[in-house]
Amino acid sequence: MSARSRLAESLDDLSDIAAEAGLDPAAARDEGLRVAAALAESVPGAATEWARVAHPGVTDLGRVNEAFFDAASSARRWRGAPTDLLEALVASRSRLAVEYAEALTEVASSAVMLGTAPIWVIANASVASAAYLDAAQGGALHVPSPPLGAGLSGGPLDGIRQMPAGALGLPDVLRPNLPGLLDPSLGTSRDPRVDPPAAQGDPAAPGAQAAADGATPAPEPEKPAEPEKSVEELLAELDAMIGLARVKKEIHRQVALLTVEKMRTQAGLKAPRMSRHLIFVGNPGTGKTTVARLIGAIYRALELLPQGQLVEVDRSELVAGYVGQTAMKTAEVCARATGGVLFIDEAYALTGDQYAEEAVNTLVKEMEDRREELVVIVAGYPDPMVRFIGQNPGLASRFTTTIEFDDYTDEELLAILDSIAAGSDYELTPEARTRVGHILQATPRTSAFGNGRFSRNLFEQAVGRHAWRLKDATEPTRDDLRLLTADDFTEQPDEPVETEVLEPPDATDPAPIRADPDGPEPVDEAVSDEQTATSEDTR
Repeated sequence: MSARSRLAESLDDLSDIAAEAGLDPAAARDEGLRVAAALAESVPGAATEWARVAHPGVTDLGRVNEAFFDAASSARRWRGAPTDLLEALVASRSRLAVEYAEALTEVASSAVMLGTAPIWVIANASVASAAYLDAAQGGALHVPSPPLGAGLSGGPLDGIRQMPAGALGLPDVLRPNLPGLLDPSLGTSRDPRVDPPAAQGDPAAPGAQAAADGATPAPEPEKPAEPEKSVEELLAELDAMIGLARVKKEIHRQVALLTVEKMRTQAGLKAPRMSRHLIFVGNPGTGKTTVARLIGAIYRALELLPQGQLVEVDRSELVAGYVGQTAMKTAEVCARATGGVLFIDEAYALTGDQYAEEAVNTLVKEMEDRREELVVIVAGYPDPMVRFIGQNPGLASRFTTTIEFDDYTDEELLAILDSIAAGSDYELTPEARTRVGHILQATPRTSAFGNGRFSRNLFEQAVGRHAWRLKDATEPTRDDLRLLTADDFTEQPDEPVETEVLEPPDATDPAPIRADPDGPEPVDEAVSDEQTATSEDTR
């Protein structure tokens, strides 16, 4: 069977399992295609083979490459994390979550066979497969990600062993050693990173005697499902976040409105239908993604959404490279988010051209069609978001609530830094705190300021200088190892200066906007009193 046929067959299997699980088969197929593109992105010749499955009949090389790399860029985060639909199945405790994860591993296997894949691409497919199975099986697997370009022997890829035909259908020497990919019993591998010592023949290991006697070892108890949090618990998490006073007040108000609306309905009274869609405006690093995730969980706890998952996208995941495909792409994203929250970051990028207009028109229609099971949150800088909402009357009528995320004050940024340090068993000395205060006072608050991310960067740089300062210490004390001093927050004369490279503003944007310095997938940093809350997909 050709590699192209293998991919088509694995996508069909993925779609069938999705349909059985009550998901949109088209959305599952799209998810599988994007996983395949992300994993095969660096494989020579893969784009053409992929396009023959994804877009049969399209022969224009430019369109083929554009579609392939658009799909790859939208799914790179899935090289080491579960996909959106898999997360939805896991969250709903579907019995088909494992089958869907296994089907994704077949997609991964087929993807790297689309051309002559380098060994590190095969390794990426192994890591992705492990992540899918790990999520579906409740965290049973822990396969470390090998570095790019690692060799076949004597290095980090020693866990990739020779196996008999079957399993993933890869060449024997390249098949990854992953429990669950070999046989239904799981755990038949010989990778010391995965199996317990008993599987290696260690007579001293627990369960080794049972294995020697031919007895079947007792299965490990399943990891208990994390109990769902109540509205009160989720609001307490929100309140514990540093700063964001205006955000907290507005979220509490929204919860009160929705709670009373639900009670009136249960009492047989008429209740005005309140729009649940929200606009978040603010600079990077102010906690927008974290709050959006909490809102999804709150709506689920209120039984306003069946699942409450967060699907985070930007323009690249809504707009296709050619006319006619954007509507389909946007509709598929909405299908993935159905039952939860669709979070569109830098939404103002959806202005100024026919592709953006098509995406917005489709979004408005999907919001209407799925109004009982989909909440959309759009986020971005304040002024461009006003122009974004104003471009379509349907948007203005559906987004009636705007929540402003203020920049953190110096005191709040220092509290964030303290929280990040405490979470890693570090502590700032009084002199270090004074030094950080001076740094914060001297830092201009432009639109490119990273807020919570700025505090994290300060911490990471200080930890690096701390390690360099102690490199020659023979017997450092506990305080030596945990205390960050003022010197650790002071740039050294011979230290390379990091510069931020900002992307040029989109030519279609109505006004030049400085790009987020944290990259195309910004990470909002909002920290509770006990820990730092970060967005996961980070992305």
